[in-house]
Amino acid sequence: MFVYRRTLAYFRPFFGQSIFATALTLLLMPFNLLKPWPFAFIVAKVLPSALKGERVPDIFGFSLAGWSVTKVIGLLCLAMVVLQLMSGWLNLIATMIYVRVGLQGLLRLRTELYAYLHALPLKFHDQRRSTDSSFRVAYDSQALQTFYSRATFIFQTFVTVASTLAAMWWLDWQLTLLSLLVVPLMIATFRLFAHRIRSESTTIAERESALLATVQEGLSSIKMVQAFGREEHEVAQFQSSARGSLEANIKLQGTSMQSALVVSTLMAIATAALYFLGSYHVLHGVLPLASLIAISTYLLTLYQPLEALTQVGWVLEGAAAGATRCFEVLDRQDDVPDAANAEVLQTTNGAIAFENVSFGYDESRLILKNVNVQIAPGQTVAFVGGTGAGKTTLLSLVPRFYDPTAGRVLIDGKELRALTKKSLRNQISIVLQDTLLFSTTIRENIAYGRPDATEEEIVQAATRAQAHEFIMAMRDGYKSQVGERGGHLSVGQRQRIGIARAFLKNAPILLLDEPTSALDPTTEAAIMETIKELMRGRTTLIITHRIATVHDMEKIVVLRHGEIAEIGAGAELVAKKGVYAGLYRSANLG
Repeated sequence: MFVYRRTLAYFRPFFGQSIFATALTLLLMPFNLLKPWPFAFIVAKVLPSALKGERVPDIFGFSLAGWSVTKVIGLLCLAMVVLQLMSGWLNLIATMIYVRVGLQGLLRLRTELYAYLHALPLKFHDQRRSTDSSFRVAYDSQALQTFYSRATFIFQTFVTVASTLAAMWWLDWQLTLLSLLVVPLMIATFRLFAHRIRSESTTIAERESALLATVQEGLSSIKMVQAFGREEHEVAQFQSSARGSLEANIKLQGTSMQSALVVSTLMAIATAALYFLGSYHVLHGVLPLASLIAISTYLLTLYQPLEALTQVGWVLEGAAAGATRCFEVLDRQDDVPDAANAEVLQTTNGAIAFENVSFGYDESRLILKNVNVQIAPGQTVAFVGGTGAGKTTLLSLVPRFYDPTAGRVLIDGKELRALTKKSLRNQISIVLQDTLLFSTTIRENIAYGRPDATEEEIVQAATRAQAHEFIMAMRDGYKSQVGERGGHLSVGQRQRIGIARAFLKNAPILLLDEPTSALDPTTEAAIMETIKELMRGRTTLIITHRIATVHDMEKIVVLRHGEIAEIGAGAELVAKKGVYAGLYRSANLG
């Protein structure tokens, strides 16, 4: 029930539209109640009178003396069409408003969910597949629209059922009570199947999410798949995931059909009982034939929506599973929150300090242990060490992708937790090993950190990154599309675009995470010249496995198993014959 209440909050801004649609729904009631009567009069009064050669009887006190039978029947048939047309138009307008409100609520949830996923720290995203988050935004969120559309259907059904019962009670209260005996049995059926429906719907969502992950992983690695001839293996993996989804869907459909069979059987029993008692009342003069015909039509108007309500119940249980998965994300606490009185960092000199810093994704396994490093403004510091030494994790603490488990990180003497994340990250540029590009133009990718940059500034940044020449050689220049994840560009070109992005941002702190490790020696040498230009005048923290790249730097921090093993200049560390000396020899440098 909590899930249902929570979804309503997304529709509050559209309350006025919903009220208007509700008013239209109420206007439908008299037209729907009148629908059975034209045909009932034809069968029960007009045709019997015509067959007996009698005059056409009055209808609701309206005299039809002098009217031919054909004309009266034509008039009553026209009345059927008018009643249907009026109710149809009112229903169309109300439904369209309800649909629009439902889609607007869906847009709010999707936007909030997508925004919150961007706000959550990397630790959250490290623990799950990106496809699962994508599935929740694109598919699970649709549960919200389902809730609203079914809620409006429930309201419309309530209006229809209430008005129909009132009309039936006016005609024959005994038949009305008999028709209601099925309701408690329907409620019991719903409660019997509800838990199974929700559980099975959750399983489907999880298996569809896994299937999407399989597809995305296989297609994004298509070059590797074809290179190793693993097409059949990938298809088998897909088929296995798809079969799991199929089995879950079959199970849910089976449960739904079982519940539908129970409900339809109850309806048939109740309908047969009403027809029997109704016929008995007509034979004994308790009920006119026209009234029995009207009650029979009302019974369809009553039972069809009641039967549909049970199906709606199953749909709502399935939607509750999707909505719950959305709210699981929105209820996730931010592990790296802004403090209530967090300061906006306007500018920085670039002094960075790690004081007794330890970090682990869980308390039982620390990746960094008691790290202490002082970095002066404008200083370049290289972090080296074997795989798993904690280098990238240490750099990730500077922009607060994570917070230390113990200790603290400071900029200009201010602890990072006391600063807003947005203002902190505005002072930092990052160049990664694999430059991330978006499927848009080169210009937009360079200006990603500064979308308000002028054309001149973008060109200047590209020129400083030695990217202008190859950009202008492309057919559309800066308007050229880079393709998905920059697939239209070489590795070196993508890296230069990333460096141009950093030049344009012009932040005082620069983080370089293996910026040349994916490059060939010739391209690496050219890129390093560009990076040295980028580093000038900035506090720079660089991670690399290539010792030759950083050996001449003024300060090198050697990490081993998450702890600082050595700190010093390259030549000094080689002379110590410690961990760095071993790395230096492994690189065939001495």
